[in-house]
Amino acid sequence: GSHAVQYRSECRIAHTVSVSQTPSNNSQTESISGSVAVLCAGTSDVAVAEEAAVLLELSGVSQVTRVYDVGVAGIHRLLSNLDKFNRADVVIVCAGMDGALPSVVGGLVQAPVIAVPTSVGYGASFQGVSALLTMLNSCAPGVTVVNIDNGFGAAVSAYKMLRLKQQNKNINNDKK
Repeated sequence: GSHAVQYRSECRIAHTVSVSQTPSNNSQTESISGSVAVLCAGTSDVAVAEEAAVLLELSGVSQVTRVYDVGVAGIHRLLSNLDKFNRADVVIVCAGMDGALPSVVGGLVQAPVIAVPTSVGYGASFQGVSALLTMLNSCAPGVTVVNIDNGFGAAVSAYKMLRLKQQNKNINNDKK
């Protein structure tokens, strides 16, 4: 069938979709079992978080959960949503300003946390450098950091973690 390009402005992603007359699955990728929670501190971080979430969905990840506007300035919002991300296999956390959210999340969950500093903020945020440095200095174990505004890099890292988990599960099932 023929394909068209679809542009998703909320996350700055262009991808192809099938435009055939018969209903079909637009995804030609295999399904990856597992779950990724994508969190963002504030509404200014949504574009980077959506970049990660949409790429994971387009890559065939079976469960992508979004939890937005849960920054440390309103910690009660994060804690009241803990059940939505606590059991995820991987957690991606996008934050600008002081970049503290990934450390807090890293202390709450057992899953690996991929921290994404964003270039939003004012004052001494230095286009995301302040958040980047905070995340690199996280005292929470299991927090990995990608570059500023790199939702793509976070999505690829999460995908590879899930893929490895799935491959290991398949190997263990073959041994039985």
